[in-house]
Amino acid sequence: MKRAIKRGIAVFMTAVVLVCAFPMTSYADNDKISNLESQIEQKKKEKEETEQNINETQNELNGLQETTEGLKGKLNNLNSDLTTVSNNLADLEEKIAVKNEEIETTQEELDEARCVEADQYAAMKKRIQFMYEKRDYVMMEMLFGAANFSDLLNRNDYIEQLSEYDRNQLEMFKATRQEIEEKEAQLEAEKKELDELKVSVEAEQSRVAGMISQTSGQITSYQHEISAAEAEMLEYEKKLQEQKNSIAALQKELEEERRLSQLAARSAWRDISEISFADGDRYLLANLIYCEAGNQPFEGQVAVGAVVMNRVMSSVFPDTVVGVIYQNKQFSPVASGRLALALAEDHATAACYQAADAAMSGQTTVGNCLFFRTPIEGLTGIQIGGHIFY
Repeated sequence: MKRAIKRGIAVFMTAVVLVCAFPMTSYADNDKISNLESQIEQKKKEKEETEQNINETQNELNGLQETTEGLKGKLNNLNSDLTTVSNNLADLEEKIAVKNEEIETTQEELDEARCVEADQYAAMKKRIQFMYEKRDYVMMEMLFGAANFSDLLNRNDYIEQLSEYDRNQLEMFKATRQEIEEKEAQLEAEKKELDELKVSVEAEQSRVAGMISQTSGQITSYQHEISAAEAEMLEYEKKLQEQKNSIAALQKELEEERRLSQLAARSAWRDISEISFADGDRYLLANLIYCEAGNQPFEGQVAVGAVVMNRVMSSVFPDTVVGVIYQNKQFSPVASGRLALALAEDHATAACYQAADAAMSGQTTVGNCLFFRTPIEGLTGIQIGGHIFY
């Protein structure tokens, strides 16, 4: 009979289960509100610092990008200069090659002129030598061989003309040789100038190539700095988003704390003696204690029962044990179905029943706390076992 009554109560309790029940978060006193406000203020300062870091990094990044673009423009100009210098060098090399050919041709002409001059000089020398050695014979031949005096004069004129011809030819060959030598000297001087200019252009080519290499290295270095700055920017942006999310979460928690604080301020409290318990309240409370704190110390089990009774006594919550436990989104075992299962099979231990009796008699280990949950950062209250009561 007794077991049948329990099953009936379990069925009744299961029938009144409401959907999506979870513990309420954050009932705050003034200390907690102040603590949350301080956390928000600190987070805002950290956010401002991160935003300042982002602005500084962005400015640095803009400067690096601007410098890199400037270096790229400089590199383009240097490449253009190198092309011009290289073309000038190729033109000089071509001119030097032509000048060498001209010098070679001139040297050949000079050698030929020297040979002709030498031959002419040798021929003239032989004729002079012959005339000197055979002058008596020549004179006699001219004297006796001449048909008349006029013929003699003609022969004498011939000899003089021949001598004059030899002298003229020799002078002409000398002049030609001198002209060629002067031309050769001029070509050599021009080639020397071209060689010196080539050395200068090669030095300029080397200088520009060095500047290109240096500028390319600078661009690579700045590009590495840009990559590092971009990576730093991404980290700052990620950090900023996390800070914004944290501030939003704290703001939400603060708003809930203020709401609950106002709710508590409007709350009126009954005495435990004013509460009328219905059949099955003890059974229901003991199984809720089992679901919420079955693995907690006895003090923590009493604390869970005291939270339920504090709500029953508060004017802002339902005024019955059933109403408090099945209020929407208050106790997670209700929504998950664990409480229904526990009620169906009476999972509550003797300690859970003892804790329910203590709470229903007005005992409390957490004062007037109306909420509890697993500990989270920034949540203050009374910690017993694995729960914070507040």
